[in-house]
Amino acid sequence: MPGIGLMSRRLKTEKDAVSLATSGIIKEYKIELSGLKTLESKYDEDSGDWYVALGWENKRAIIKMDSVLGKITEIKEI
Repeated sequence: MPGIGLMSRRLKTEKDAVSLATSGIIKEYKIELSGLKTLESKYDEDSGDWYVALGWENKRAIIKMDSVLGKITEIKEI
């Protein structure tokens, strides 16, 4: 099994990660795109995961995504 460095990433850019995170939050919380704000994004080189923080109304969430599989692995409301 090849390591993360040898596998092609589906979430190659910050834009890709924010787009997937936004889509996941819209589906999970049934909110409008216009009310959603990107607070921060970070790529973890060691694990190959993206983390995107989004905010809407008085809520905040951190979305963890696997960059190789291109899917959300965790949504944590804070």
